[in-house]
Amino acid sequence: MSPETNSTQLAVIGGGPAGYPAAFLAADLGLQVTLIDQEPRPGGVCLYRGCIPSKTLLHAAKLLAEAREAADWGIEFSEPKINLEKLRAWKESVVQQLTGGTAQLAKQRKINFIQGRARFLDAKTLRIQTTEGREEVLTFGHTLVATGSRPATIPGLSLDTNRLMDSTSALELEDIPETLLVIGGGYIGLELGTVYAALGSQVSVVEMLPGLLPGADRDLVRVLSKRLESLFHSIVLNTTVAQMEEVEDGIKVILEGDAEKPEQVFEKVLMSVGRRPNSGDLGLEKTKVEIDQRGFIKVDEQRRTSEPTIYAIGDVAGEPMLAHKATHEGRVAAEVIAGHKVAFEPHAIPAVVFTDPEVAWCGLTETQAKEEGHPIKVARFPWGASGRAVTLGRTDGLTKLVIDTETERVLGVGVVGTGAGELISEGVLAIEMAALASDVKLSIHPHPTLTETVMEAAEVFFGQSTHVYRPKRG
Repeated sequence: MSPETNSTQLAVIGGGPAGYPAAFLAADLGLQVTLIDQEPRPGGVCLYRGCIPSKTLLHAAKLLAEAREAADWGIEFSEPKINLEKLRAWKESVVQQLTGGTAQLAKQRKINFIQGRARFLDAKTLRIQTTEGREEVLTFGHTLVATGSRPATIPGLSLDTNRLMDSTSALELEDIPETLLVIGGGYIGLELGTVYAALGSQVSVVEMLPGLLPGADRDLVRVLSKRLESLFHSIVLNTTVAQMEEVEDGIKVILEGDAEKPEQVFEKVLMSVGRRPNSGDLGLEKTKVEIDQRGFIKVDEQRRTSEPTIYAIGDVAGEPMLAHKATHEGRVAAEVIAGHKVAFEPHAIPAVVFTDPEVAWCGLTETQAKEEGHPIKVARFPWGASGRAVTLGRTDGLTKLVIDTETERVLGVGVVGTGAGELISEGVLAIEMAALASDVKLSIHPHPTLTETVMEAAEVFFGQSTHVYRPKRG
């Protein structure tokens, strides 16, 4: 029996935070849209196995930490009892609620949603293998490749055991291991390490580089590192995992580098060494689409590939691999396909690490600004001088502005502290609007709030901060 043949104006391959917003906007703009994904509802890794379930568990971890810290304020709770089954069920209910919402929105927009896997037959045709076992041939005017990414692995360190987890299996929360080794000191490893430590695991982190969170400014990372040193059992830098072997009571790990104990046994190991783009096994070799050495699909500022009918967005189209970057790319590509004159050219893509404290930054980091030769001054406002931070018992924070000394334009913003992920959006807006330090200084912020630290950091630049005495020199 030959496969059914259909046609669509736009085919979107992948229903994650790049694909479904692109499909939704394209439908809003009047295009006939078919959305193809292997999950039963739109959402992708972010909703099913990434951003949303991890933040759900991080919220639980923060609640546990705050309950313990409340003793310092004269409020004491008994030791919390963790019902792991109920915690997993709550996490899954959040996922189901949100993916149920995306499915309803797709239906309201009359988007043809197909659960299955798509491969290119040529630059205008897809073959779709549905989860129901049938095949469909779909011709299209344009297509958006939004196939996302998957956890990366270290060659030679693969074990066929549930004791070795990646970010996906770690979020299943099968159990709480007594000891856990996290390989990789990036945001994924630190976030998941925070969850397991709060739930009772003795967490150790090993990172091959000399510091955690490569890419973030060191003054921000130092604040987080200090707190993690008390939360985690150990943090070992300049160290790699040379070998792993499953033994009776866990995984035996051989470390090379600065580790005091080069051989240790952990009940479980979490490998969190980044993500790889899902650009293979799509049939792209049957088109003119180009893929770089790291597996990313090459695109221009409008997310066009080398094949006129094919666009690529999200993780598969290059770094940074962030959901909000993917969404914006998707919306740009949808508008381009609909005939609008737009381009993907942001000045400030925010990055947020949802640890406790959170770390967030946007625009140019201090390091980047110096490397690019910008004449800059960095204005820092310590949260020890913030009335709101004191009331929260969380003065372990810092807000910084990277300012061009010639134009006084804000080039970058960095925040470390509780709620930093919420504060960074003000920095994004300031940079995108080309705000000057004086604009930020003169914008009245509500008191007492943590947002005031952004305003007072601008005041520090002029040597006029109310709560920090740091006169301007020269």
